[in-house]
Amino acid sequence: MLPWSADLAGRFEQTTYDSALLRGNPLGDPHERPVLVYLPPGYDDSDRRYPAIYVTMGYTGHIGMWFNRTPFRQPFPELLDALFAPGDVPPAIVVFVDSWTRYGGSQCLDSPGTGQYHSYLCEEIVPWVDAKYRTIADRDHRAITGKSSGGYTAMVTPMLRPDVFGALATHAGDAAFGVCYTPEFPARARTLRDKYDGSYEKFFESFASRAGRTSNEDLHVLEMYGYSSAYSAEPDGTVLLPYDDLGRIIPEVWERWLSHDPVEMARQPQYADALRSLRAVWIDAGQQDEFYLDFGATAFHREVQQAGVPEERVHFELFEGTHGGIEYRYPLAVRWLCEQLR
Repeated sequence: MLPWSADLAGRFEQTTYDSALLRGNPLGDPHERPVLVYLPPGYDDSDRRYPAIYVTMGYTGHIGMWFNRTPFRQPFPELLDALFAPGDVPPAIVVFVDSWTRYGGSQCLDSPGTGQYHSYLCEEIVPWVDAKYRTIADRDHRAITGKSSGGYTAMVTPMLRPDVFGALATHAGDAAFGVCYTPEFPARARTLRDKYDGSYEKFFESFASRAGRTSNEDLHVLEMYGYSSAYSAEPDGTVLLPYDDLGRIIPEVWERWLSHDPVEMARQPQYADALRSLRAVWIDAGQQDEFYLDFGATAFHREVQQAGVPEERVHFELFEGTHGGIEYRYPLAVRWLCEQLR
């Protein structure tokens, strides 16, 4: 009963997956991960097979947060169920994937700094879902979506593995790194200088001692280290920051970051080919996004166009809104994906 909970037309199953690929990861993070699967109305009463949509989370997100309730707003899993309840949207199985690390996230990439999260998704979770549930087990009936860092994952994963995912929806995903990230560099360098003698080691010592009393500033400092662990870690796991103690870009490290930028990736022939193969591409962002990810969305859209993806396969929209509180966009994209994937 609202506002405490909602009666569901479909149902959720949460399972713990024991990942061989995440076992022994560099950060010692759990290799047993929760996977949340939504089964649409009618799943238990038929032998029908369904498209599958994979959902990845933003930075610091983990599966346990999906059912967090805020005033006058339902969490996305309930909105998702409400989308399918009337029966006028082609149904799909929806899979919520966890790629959390103790740095707050992994960008769902394979990295010696964090672990094999990209392979975990593509080589373990997808085959496991196809084996356990009645999916249509091919890339043309499989999509990936997310917001912020989850939106980043939604952009790059089909470019890296077009054999696995045939559609995407990104909400304010990290893109155009020179616009969305570089303004943060001097601010993070200043915080490290003023509070931690320029040392991330001292930051982590302080961070660990203040469990439950962390600030937004802490999370911003942590986030920059987490991105570095995903984009620019050395083979031995050493994390290289893309800026020096004055907040200035270190070119050789920054180039490594740019090689992971969805906008820069889309300009490369192999990734442009992957984009052209997609059945559906949804891109949106708020026009007042605090991290300028509306520019990132626009830049990625232009590269999608440049790659030659037919216009009828692409939805691009900038709307009134900031980076937070746009979860109501999720069901809109899922509805559109379901129409494209049937």
